[in-house]
Amino acid sequence: MTTTLQPPVRPAPAGRATPHKVLAKAGLYVFLLANAAFVTYLFNVAGVGSNKLINFGRLAGLYGALAMAFQLLLVARLPWLDRRLGMDKLTSWHRWIGFTIFFTLVGHLVFIALGNAGADGPIAEVIRQATELEGILRALVAWAIIMVVGIVSARFARRRLAYETWHFIHLYTYVAIFLAFSHQVAVGSTFRKSALATGYWWGLWAFALGSVLIGRVVLPAYRNWKHQFRVAAVVPEAPNVVSVYIEGKDLDRLGAKAGQFFLWRFLTKDRWWQANPFSLSAAPNGKYLRLTAKALGTGSADIRNINVGTRVFAEGPYGAFTTMHQTKPNALLVAGGVGVTPVRALLEEIKGHVVVLYRVSDPREAVLLRELEGLARAKGAVLRLVTGSSKAITANGPLLGPENIVALVPDVQDRDVFICGPGGMTDAVITSLDELGVPSNQIHAERFALAN
Repeated sequence: MTTTLQPPVRPAPAGRATPHKVLAKAGLYVFLLANAAFVTYLFNVAGVGSNKLINFGRLAGLYGALAMAFQLLLVARLPWLDRRLGMDKLTSWHRWIGFTIFFTLVGHLVFIALGNAGADGPIAEVIRQATELEGILRALVAWAIIMVVGIVSARFARRRLAYETWHFIHLYTYVAIFLAFSHQVAVGSTFRKSALATGYWWGLWAFALGSVLIGRVVLPAYRNWKHQFRVAAVVPEAPNVVSVYIEGKDLDRLGAKAGQFFLWRFLTKDRWWQANPFSLSAAPNGKYLRLTAKALGTGSADIRNINVGTRVFAEGPYGAFTTMHQTKPNALLVAGGVGVTPVRALLEEIKGHVVVLYRVSDPREAVLLRELEGLARAKGAVLRLVTGSSKAITANGPLLGPENIVALVPDVQDRDVFICGPGGMTDAVITSLDELGVPSNQIHAERFALAN
């Protein structure tokens, strides 16, 4: 089918942001700013000393403690936040709050040490306090852990570490938070100054830790006890691709949506400790859940050998890559590589007229193509394979450049665009959509990054 190139598109007016995202973002901002203001109030009520360096150090420590509590809320994987913002957005917040903790705690130690420094200097003062005052040594251990985690989380270090190594180091953050809290209880003057301050800090930490306990332990355990997930079938889709069908009890009450993903643990003696994030490759139907995996690593490759009847521990559903955030009657779905799995599920559930751009280097690599073709025919959707090398240039420019996108989908400005694929492809499509003036609230992309 030939489509003529349209004239340059004028930037579209910004559309309304989805109320779900606005409410979630506003809630997080209000929570953080209100607590920061209250922490500042409690600091002033506790009494500001004459030593400005110590004052700066104390306040930095309080903001650092608040940031730690907020960080726990971000990693709790609470369904209300996750379904509105998405795991990747929460992970982005997690990263920036992490560096906020890093710098506030650096300031806390440095300013306190300088403010208390005698003739022997700040380092000698830190050593003296660590050996003489209760809680200081615990604080220094917590500080050291946070420094290590901050350094290995920097991009230059993160690229050089295996994920498993980085993840293992990252888990020590929980130890640091416990030690920091015990330090605050032991020596925090603001914490102990009044019943209001003590009640506030105990309440804040209880809320943060309770959120983690509920989101990371209680909810997954309850869902798995309730639904009793098991492998119903393992179906090869291609030489290196397999679909796994998961059955269970009352799946219609699970609340999963097309486009979401789970962390799957197949409870065999050699795999129970591995959690693999896989999107649903078919819309939930109340009878089964389906994931489709490509053999990209040892864990994915072994899935084809899973026996029918194997118990499954599933954490989720996670993600905001759903029709919940659709703002327009029609949609464009862009898939690349294994990113086709959530797109295929979305095509089954999404309403309105749909265009699907499926980006693969070679048509033989198009996983689930027959299913997509069947769904497209049934829904009256348009499916187009975009094939060729990443350097290929069409008559309308790069394969996923703005000119070629508007040639393939002339009314792209009037559609919601859902994108899932490799990071480079996703970035290229978003850049092209920005150049075409597609409002940002109509662009939905989720990279399924996990905050720990």
